[in-house]
Order: sequence, then structure tokens, then C-alpha cells
Amino acid sequence: MPTVLVTGANRGIGLEFVRQYAAEGWRVIATVRDPAEASELKAVAGEVRVEPLEMADTAGLERFARQLGAAPIDLLICNAGMSGPHGGTEDLEPEGWLRTLAVNAVAPTVLAAALIPNVEAARGKMIAISTQMGSIADNSSGGFMAYRTSKAALNAAWFSMSVDLKGRPVTIAMLHPGWVQTDMGGPNAKISPEESVSWMRRVIDDLMPDRSGAFLTYRGETLPW
Repeated sequence: MPTVLVTGANRGIGLEFVRQYAAEGWRVIATVRDPAEASELKAVAGEVRVEPLEMADTAGLERFARQLGAAPIDLLICNAGMSGPHGGTEDLEPEGWLRTLAVNAVAPTVLAAALIPNVEAARGKMIAISTQMGSIADNSSGGFMAYRTSKAALNAAWFSMSVDLKGRPVTIAMLHPGWVQTDMGGPNAKISPEESVSWMRRVIDDLMPDRSGAFLTYRGETLPW
């Protein structure tokens, strides 16, 4: 039975990943900030283990990884994140910006680095849920300084990780899930979590080691940096 670890699993895209993988017989480790507030997650049928994990606590991330021991992880999905302050150049909120960078870029990279032995043992894959808004080349509308820069930093860190791990049995990619009907995406978004995750799972399944470090849409199209 393969194992997938999903962060930010209490709602939206993370919850849908848990539902779909659990339905296909995977062993799921699902992390949330507060398990007491994850009633929908706990209701998912299948082998789902819910664990508390605060992404802003880097020491806690490393401690969590140690608690997993040497258990192989076939797939790591770093989905947890935050939108942060929405302001642009003239409306910066430095404290909120720094927290957004910590949660969206530093935390998933620290967790992934700590879990390299587990994923390597399974010859597995590491996926970061990024966004097209993290593309520098594709930014024509500005604004959302905290979110954009945090996801650009995530992309840079994970691409660098793919270079550092070249030749080892770990395949890495950053995926743009599309504009999804979640708390962050809002009700007017174009696609449902079910559709987004279903497409992303196909991309993950098709991801080969020679594509490690790719920045892709939920349909597998390459995005510009």
C-alpha cells in the first residue's frame, strides 16, 4: 500500500487530495494545524491518519519528520499555505509579508528536506502546490506582493532542491492548481477542488525523473519562471 503525506489537509485542495487518494486505497497521513477543527477530514473513509502540524514552527516540522522514523513516503504533497496581505508596493505590511514567506516558502522546504530519506526510500515524488502568480515572467497585474513573492521563493527553493538531489530517486515538481473554488479562490473561481485534484493526480502520475524541477499547470503545461 503506497503512502501519501498531505499538508494543509483540512479543507479545499488538501482535503480533496486526501479523499481521492484514500478512495484509491492509499495510506494517507494528513496534517492540519488543529485536528479538533478537522471534522470533514476525520469523516473521510479509508486509512487516514490525522496529525497536528503548525507550518510556521520550523522546529516542529523537523520534530514531526523525526517522529515518522524511516517510514517510506511515496508521495509528499506540500499544500498548506496562506494568501497573506493583499497589498502591493504602496500598501506593504512587513510583518504579514514575512509570515507569508515563512509559511509558503520556508516551511514546505524545511519539511521536504527533512523527509528526503523517507521519499528516497520509496523512490517517490515531492510536490509543492504553487501558483501561476509565483511566475515573475507572467506577472502583468501586480499587487498581492506577499503571496507572489512567497510562491516565487517556493519555486526557486524547490527547483534548487531538484538540482541538489539530481541523480537520486526523488522527483520534484511545483504545480499550479488553477483558479479553484476554495476559501482562498472564492466561489467565482473556474474549477472545483475535485476537478483540480483529479487533473493534478494525472500530472503527478506521469511525472518522470527527467522532468524533476518542473513548474507545471494542473494540466501538465510548463509555466514560465
